Amino acid sequence: MRISKSAVLRKFLCCLIISASLISCSDDKESDEPAPPAVSKKVSGTLPVMYIDTEEHKPITSKTVYLPGVYRLDPSGCEGVEAIGSEAEPLPLQIRGRGHSSWRAEKKPYKIKLDKKTSIMGMAKNKHWALLKPSENIVAGMEMGRLMNFRWTPDFRPVEVVLNGDYIGLYFLTETIRIDENRVNIYEQQDGETDPALIKGGWLVEVDNYRDDCQITVPENSSWNLTIKYHSPEELSGAQKQWLTDEFKAINAAIYTPDKTSAEWEKYIDVKSMARYFVLQEVMDNPDGFHGSFYLHKDLGDDARWVAGPIWDLVCYNRQKKDYTFRLEVHYGFIPHWIGELMKYENFRRSVREVWAEVNPDRLGQIYDAIDRIVLPLDKAWSCDCERWGEDPTQTAQLRADRIKNALRRNIEWFDSHLP
Repeated sequence: MRISKSAVLRKFLCCLIISASLISCSDDKESDEPAPPAVSKKVSGTLPVMYIDTEEHKPITSKTVYLPGVYRLDPSGCEGVEAIGSEAEPLPLQIRGRGHSSWRAEKKPYKIKLDKKTSIMGMAKNKHWALLKPSENIVAGMEMGRLMNFRWTPDFRPVEVVLNGDYIGLYFLTETIRIDENRVNIYEQQDGETDPALIKGGWLVEVDNYRDDCQITVPENSSWNLTIKYHSPEELSGAQKQWLTDEFKAINAAIYTPDKTSAEWEKYIDVKSMARYFVLQEVMDNPDGFHGSFYLHKDLGDDARWVAGPIWDLVCYNRQKKDYTFRLEVHYGFIPHWIGELMKYENFRRSVREVWAEVNPDRLGQIYDAIDRIVLPLDKAWSCDCERWGEDPTQTAQLRADRIKNALRRNIEWFDSHLP
């Protein structure tokens, strides 16, 4: 039978349409399935690697709701680091987001809670940890806290992280601020306590500038308020909330008295700890020191006072100081609490000078070697991190270390010649 050319052409076109339809159906079917996680970059091979997988690889979108998951720590040949879990038998954890402005960045910080207290890379056992975006500022601030003999300063270890199969870069695995025998080692007041004798101590609070749950707000003076976030206890009885409110009203009244020879405020606040905290903020040139992540804690006891610290979330302005940092006008407009008024008291200024004589030059002089020891070995990991997140590849570990060391030298020199 003879077939016309037009019939052959029609048959050929029909086959093309059917094939295209099959391909289209196949593509549609594949698009309904979750895409496999894309590993954007291999790990550097120079640091331990923490592998974290959320249940069903769900994305982490909340700062309040934990997702269940599993983790393991691979030493990657790093000397002295013990493996935790394995690929075949990972260990349970919970993970959520954390931070304020940092949570809005493309590279997210995380809070993790382990199933049981665990020592990780030589740090003291605990369930609670944070994964922070690495910064030479964190290195300088935390090391300075240790050199200046703060009662406790969070420890940290650099790790690379693979989340749900995706390499997400270099992080600092960091101890979080909590009441614990290995962290803020004070009496821990119970949630909902009503006993007046026990309400007076066992507090861990934070002066902050963000609206949040678990806060009280009291007038600091006639111009602005003081917002206190209570971290421990977490759930307050009416008696606890009233005591905390009355306590900070009394502190504000004592600090803002017109009589700057009065020692009334010293009945509430540990003067030396506040002076130590002030010195560190000035040397770091951290404008957020007295209005954000400003922690205070108070033990239980007749002589217990509010102690300034631990330190957290430090930045360093790379500039030539011309005045005390707390007087620096920042673009976000937050006001530093207490410190401007405390500087009017000779007892506080004297304590600042005593702290400075204690730490400079011998202790602060050790900060430069400490920065090199921690930052320089991170060069390859930082390079991989920059590639993963599209950041400036010229920001080498050496450049980061030199930048923060130069800033600290300038700040120390300025403060030494401008002691209050």
